[in-house]
Amino acid sequence: MPAFAAVLWVCALMPTIARAVPPQPVIQMPQHPATGAPNSSPDAPPDPSWGPGSGGCLADGSGYLRARIRGAFNIDLDWKDAALQCSGEARPDGSGLRMTFAGSGPGGKSMRLVFGVALAREGRPGRELPTNLTVLLDGGRVFATRGDDKCTLDQLTQRPLPRRGARRAWRIEGRGFCVAPANALAGKGRILITRFDFVGRIDFS
Repeated sequence: MPAFAAVLWVCALMPTIARAVPPQPVIQMPQHPATGAPNSSPDAPPDPSWGPGSGGCLADGSGYLRARIRGAFNIDLDWKDAALQCSGEARPDGSGLRMTFAGSGPGGKSMRLVFGVALAREGRPGRELPTNLTVLLDGGRVFATRGDDKCTLDQLTQRPLPRRGARRAWRIEGRGFCVAPANALAGKGRILITRFDFVGRIDFS
């Protein structure tokens, strides 16, 4: 009987113990964005509607982009102004300039190349500038160097364009190369852009 009495005593105390222990908070684990999103690169522009056939690059028709790409897909780009869309601005963190070119890629699908040029400044020429490169394909596939130590802009020149209101515009011309590939942000695959050159525009407020 003593053992039975002890069990009854413990059961009588359990409601009191439960009231004495405060409820424990629910801990929410942080949610991280997926690395395969089209804009996961800091130099990727936010507008996904860019694509070939949506407008020219420069008013005089002199814009272009040429690039030799080998790896997960092989293509020699030769985008002329009429079939090219271009834009440029300061990098979001203020560390240089960012140029974006869009045109027709593998299989005729939309493709964007984004050059994030470190140390470049408005209106100033430059040589041997470290460059981050991001390539975005229609359908969400993204390749990126994830750093500006794999590509170099050999030469950069800028020439003022007619102003549009309060905005300052420059014709920007550059050529360069990469010595290491851009890797797919999701899944496997890599591409190497052995050489590239372009003429586009860049705008500042």
